[in-house]
Amino acid sequence: MTENPTQHIHISDYDYPLPDERIAKYPLAERDTSKLLLYRNGEVKEDKFFNLPNYLPKGALMVFNNTKVIQARLHFHKSTGALIEVFCLEPHTPADYQLSFAQTGSVTWTCLIGNLKKWKEGRLERSIKVGGKELMLTAERLGISGTGHEVRFAWDDNTVSFSEVLDAIGELPIPPYLNRDTEESDLRTYQTVYSKIKGSVAAPTAGLHFTERVLKAIDEKGIERNEVTLHVGAGTFKPVKSEEIAGHTMHAEWIAVKRESIERLIAHGGWCIAVGTTSVRTLESLYYVGVMIHQNPNATADDLHVPQWMPYEYAASEGDKLTTLEALQEIADWMDRNALPVLHTSTRIIIAPGYDYHIVRTIVTNFHQPKSTLLLLVSAFVKGDWHRIYDYALANNFRFLSYGDSSLLNY
Repeated sequence: MTENPTQHIHISDYDYPLPDERIAKYPLAERDTSKLLLYRNGEVKEDKFFNLPNYLPKGALMVFNNTKVIQARLHFHKSTGALIEVFCLEPHTPADYQLSFAQTGSVTWTCLIGNLKKWKEGRLERSIKVGGKELMLTAERLGISGTGHEVRFAWDDNTVSFSEVLDAIGELPIPPYLNRDTEESDLRTYQTVYSKIKGSVAAPTAGLHFTERVLKAIDEKGIERNEVTLHVGAGTFKPVKSEEIAGHTMHAEWIAVKRESIERLIAHGGWCIAVGTTSVRTLESLYYVGVMIHQNPNATADDLHVPQWMPYEYAASEGDKLTTLEALQEIADWMDRNALPVLHTSTRIIIAPGYDYHIVRTIVTNFHQPKSTLLLLVSAFVKGDWHRIYDYALANNFRFLSYGDSSLLNY
């Protein structure tokens, strides 16, 4: 196998000074009045986000991530008074998100645990109120699960779902770099206006700028909107700590793409505008799902998880490569053969300089943390020209990170 130069990228080359005062701690009162940086052919300009539709080509396909952030932080007090935080990452039993949220009586999730040293053994319990009913909620550690812990939650009412439990007592997990507690307003502002499918522990923040008036203007311009689902995990905030990115492990992210979305991508020639890096990772992963089906037409859904380094290994392999349309058609045919209206799989894809984009031709995205995999993704898209974009943003009072300003990047 040819050595992969992307693995030897030094993350220190993707650092920049980000003063704390440039990190937006709160959103603007009106989401769509944020600044919009425009990048095309090496040129940088700016406008307001509500004018975004003016810069989009008529008749294009625009893809959004419709995931919804869950109130994933649960707090328990031990009899000693110690506060334990249980942060729900992803469902374990049942592993399906929708089934897990609908479970009554008990459910098991993979969780991070705050103040773990104070919870050596035994159950945690707290009295909670759901829809006027008093319940007893317990949490029991069952063992290690990946980088987290398997935790079984149980409550004494089989008419109450886990979704209702989270809505009643869970706290919305805002990003750690905001350096503040979650506030009531975050329940509204840290969700996109088009969020539908519960499952994320972080918002797809590029979408936070969209309002009903911007969406209406997009529709009026004849731009077709479509949605995919990627549930954003806590790993999205995981900094790259290794000197070379070969030492960084991407966490698995669960994605769902409807057969109709594949059809629309094919109808648009296999390319689209992606809203946010989560949509980018979902869409670009589709190409490699198509490759895996081409290599194994009898693959099951469990065979279609996209490995971290597959794009670079496939690019370096011998033989003709699938076109984007061929890869998408492989998925459509496979879904038809298996009578599946929705593709459910996961991806660990890392998009970094050296990556060739297949589906995404334009990205709407915020400004990302220094030394992050998201900055690597942007750099790969703009052919290494990220400094020009970020230097302009820093020099022109753009606000950074989740609640910050936006950019429109063209390939």
